[in-house]
Amino acid sequence: MSTRTETVTVGAAGEAPPKGRAKLSEGARAERRFGWLLCAPAVIVMVAVTAYPIGYAVYLSLQRYNLAFPNLVKFVGLSNYGAVLSSPYWWHALEVTLLITVVSVAIELVLGMLLALLMHRTLFGRGTVRTAALIPYGIVTVAAAYSWQFAWTPSEGYLSALFNNSAPLTSQVQAIAVIIVAEIWKTTPFMALLLLAGLSLVPDDLLRAARVDGATPWQAFTRITLPLMKPAILVALLFRTLDSFRIFDNIFILTSGNNGTASVSTLGYDNLFNALNLGIGSAIAILIFICVAIIAVVFILGFGTAAPGSSAGKR
Repeated sequence: MSTRTETVTVGAAGEAPPKGRAKLSEGARAERRFGWLLCAPAVIVMVAVTAYPIGYAVYLSLQRYNLAFPNLVKFVGLSNYGAVLSSPYWWHALEVTLLITVVSVAIELVLGMLLALLMHRTLFGRGTVRTAALIPYGIVTVAAAYSWQFAWTPSEGYLSALFNNSAPLTSQVQAIAVIIVAEIWKTTPFMALLLLAGLSLVPDDLLRAARVDGATPWQAFTRITLPLMKPAILVALLFRTLDSFRIFDNIFILTSGNNGTASVSTLGYDNLFNALNLGIGSAIAILIFICVAIIAVVFILGFGTAAPGSSAGKR
């Protein structure tokens, strides 16, 4: 007995099936137009508050524009970028920024993971523990920075008194260390909050099965918990790295960028608001924007955006 398979085609004989996107009905087109109308106000606001300022900053970065000499405005092309990139102040500020970013984010990841595990596994007083852990993040950065500044003020601050009335904010290395500690204290709860969301996605049944199979707690953490938390870790690291790279508040309050502690953001602030040099300041702002974009691309390409277990893998 033979089996015959019949293929049913649509349309005339020998005519290939239609390709491309299916034609939308009138109702579907009306629904799509209505969706765009609902999105239009948000799109307009986003363009107004982001696209226009960025475009205007690019325009200013191509001008020799100093508010002290408003009549001497002149188009200079990429000369401002050349002046910034050839200046030792930019490269020193970039080194300080990268040092603060790498050290603070690395420590925050470890401490944030420990804090997230504590909040996740707390059996009694879970709400109290989570609230207490998030208090530093709820404090305004400027207020927190002033508290750290006062704590290290000789003859007045309690931390300075513990170290024989030392003044670490007057030394480059010690001041950078204080800035890093202030960053870690302030933003570790934010890292822990993001990682806590990732921990809640790890199935408890999977961890119990690993214990039954004889896996140690460290093996279960490294081979089950961490791989499943990869998207949450990516988000936490990305957000904190971008935020730390743009550090301004703590440095501005603690040292004002003195003693070799200036970051790229404080360098841009000094040129824009102190020197009133809109051309150089805008060029620095655009360079910071480019650095932030590069960091985001590196993180996404390095970690991948697909969820664990999917066939997409890294993108």
